[in-house]
Amino acid sequence: MIDRRTLLLAAGSAAALTACGDAPPRILPYNGPQVTGIVAWKERRQLVLLNGADVLKSYHFELGFTPTGAKRFEGDGRTPEGTYSINRKNPRSQYHLSVGVSYPNNEDRNYAYSQGRSPGGDIFIHGTPRRFRNTRDWTAGCLAVTNAEVEEIYSMVGVGTPIVLLP
Repeated sequence: MIDRRTLLLAAGSAAALTACGDAPPRILPYNGPQVTGIVAWKERRQLVLLNGADVLKSYHFELGFTPTGAKRFEGDGRTPEGTYSINRKNPRSQYHLSVGVSYPNNEDRNYAYSQGRSPGGDIFIHGTPRRFRNTRDWTAGCLAVTNAEVEEIYSMVGVGTPIVLLP
């Protein structure tokens, strides 16, 4: 039988460990207006979720480690510019939760291959691990929001939603 002191010690240890790490992701319910589009302005670091012309939510984000210019090649640290779509959702992301952007498109691939390079891929809207909080433009080309914000985005945005990434 476990005595009260052992139980309290175990509970305290579990609480301390939880406080040291990021909280597990939550898949939030959403029953509001459908998100019909996403627009992100890289220079302003602003991402908006739209229903038609109406802004449903707005978020600040961080970019890749080379924030200016369009992504052209794997490893360039840039975030794409252009029209894409949300093509997947990852509930087990190493960045809390993540929503995939359909980069590269045919134009991106053709340009990179014409230069003898790979266009790269795996561009996401994702959360921010504790080690990168308060760090500017730390991703490899993704858009990073807070973990709480990516929980909202994840629940509101469906696969197939168009996203426009502007300079």
